[in-house]
Amino acid sequence: MATNKSVYVCNSCGYETAKWFGQCPSCGEWNTMEEQARPALSKSGQKREAGASYASAFRAERLSEITASDEQRSSSGINEFDRVLGGGLVKGSVVLLCGDPGIGKSTILLQVSQHYGREFEVLYISGEESAHQIKLRAERLNVTTENLRVLCETDVGSICEYIKSERPGLVIIDSIQTMTIAEINSYAGSVSQVRESTNALTRTAKDCGVSVIIVGHVNKDGNIAGPKVLEHIVDTVLYFEGERNLSYRILRAVKNRFGSTNEIGVFDMSGDGLREVPNPSQMMLDGRPTNASGSCVVCAMEGSRPILAEVQGLATPTGYGNPRRMATGFDYNRMLLLLAVLEKRAGYFFGNMDCYINVVGGLRIDEPASDLSVAMALISSLKDEVPRNDVLAFGEIGLAGEIRAVSNAEQRIAEAARLGFSRCVIPRNNLKHLSDDLKRSIEIVGVSNIRQAYEGIK
Repeated sequence: MATNKSVYVCNSCGYETAKWFGQCPSCGEWNTMEEQARPALSKSGQKREAGASYASAFRAERLSEITASDEQRSSSGINEFDRVLGGGLVKGSVVLLCGDPGIGKSTILLQVSQHYGREFEVLYISGEESAHQIKLRAERLNVTTENLRVLCETDVGSICEYIKSERPGLVIIDSIQTMTIAEINSYAGSVSQVRESTNALTRTAKDCGVSVIIVGHVNKDGNIAGPKVLEHIVDTVLYFEGERNLSYRILRAVKNRFGSTNEIGVFDMSGDGLREVPNPSQMMLDGRPTNASGSCVVCAMEGSRPILAEVQGLATPTGYGNPRRMATGFDYNRMLLLLAVLEKRAGYFFGNMDCYINVVGGLRIDEPASDLSVAMALISSLKDEVPRNDVLAFGEIGLAGEIRAVSNAEQRIAEAARLGFSRCVIPRNNLKHLSDDLKRSIEIVGVSNIRQAYEGIK
């Protein structure tokens, strides 16, 4: 039974209640309520006497009196990493780096330490591995800087005191799920421990002007393990994505107080660490078949970077009563919508066909501009006709079968021309916004419906 000195906390969402529930009232998860000691009321949290004044303790500043200087950024020496951060690490910022186990989080942080160690002291705090294990990985990655220190500790209070005394330029916490605060009566990785540990590290980073990178685990759904408030506390949230059976990794920002969240960094995992991929488009198109039906190239925008990728479609007669549909790297429900539009508006019948869509290279395309290339790949496979190898298509398909205009058309076409494509099939409404120089560099075909688009790729 709960007493007035205990509280039940959901280890999934952080919901607190004085009564135990089998199902969390907030997130709906079962068997996640755990009993914890109620934290003691601090002096700042005690009730203030009536009539007491706040003037002696607080003073609000006028906005005009606050001086705003440009943030001090430090380059990591890895261009793809700096691109995602918005130009480098900001002094006093806290970055949360998340990803699946074995995706390369510790690897990229050791490589970042090698570059930062040329100018700053780097403190690597490990709660999962021993110093010997880190040394072995550092030797494999050729990390030789003398300014990298390793501390195997999990007590956040001791870590914060060490940071305040030594004042390193960069602190790496690997990982936050192993950190604990002695005053909190719960196990490492619980909601309260993760939340309060992150709060303490953030306060220390702001007070000392030290940049902190925190490694976070993810759960089986791919979300950050721990309370959602963890993402609100930190300044930047990065996700490290990729398939375990593929060598390519994508670094993506979902929150950035000091830069854009639209940029991505592309890396290639090799035996000696992560290598930058400065030209992802060329990487995605390597090994593309030349005389095969069901293939079309799309130019997707990842932030301000255009990336060319091959979309493969396969339509084959089904052997069952209900045809099968499967999509890899593309939204499954969007695929079903496109199939319905192709049948109703364009007259291409897929009702007795198993249909498959695959975006080559492990890339996931979510923007509507990829609709046209997916439709062209499916039609090409259905008719078993080989499209031109030097053609690219992009555009959004509406429910009436029309091809609607998309953004960043000039950047997409310029990237296609740079990589040697000679024809682009685009929405007709995008033609009027293109420069004359771009029109002379590559053949541009404006289309308004699906049948016109298919004629343009042949």
